[in-house]
Amino acid sequence: MNPHDPTVTDPDFYKVIFENERVRVLEYRDEPGDHTHVHRHPDSVMVTLSAFRRRVAAGGRDVEVELKAGEARWVGAQEHTGENIGDTATHSIFVELKEPAPASAPAADVPLGPGAP
Repeated sequence: MNPHDPTVTDPDFYKVIFENERVRVLEYRDEPGDHTHVHRHPDSVMVTLSAFRRRVAAGGRDVEVELKAGEARWVGAQEHTGENIGDTATHSIFVELKEPAPASAPAADVPLGPGAP
């Protein structure tokens, strides 16, 4: 298993709830003040089950993200840390894609954290 897999770096926060040959689905839960270790996500879709505020950091830069419950966001493949900087628990689902991006997909800078809807 990849040492930067979030279920390895932060098993108290990430749990595999479904997996097959094409996708892996993770449940993520944390509390205010919790922070993750450096971990990597492949291309994923994140669905928020609670509203939350957090800071995502990588490579000397960071962004603050505030999302409502029930949002779905694209998360391009990236390595980062995260910290719950709000006053509510975080609860979200990640649907990780196991297949690589199509060769015809344009190369682009991946935004840190979840992208805009």
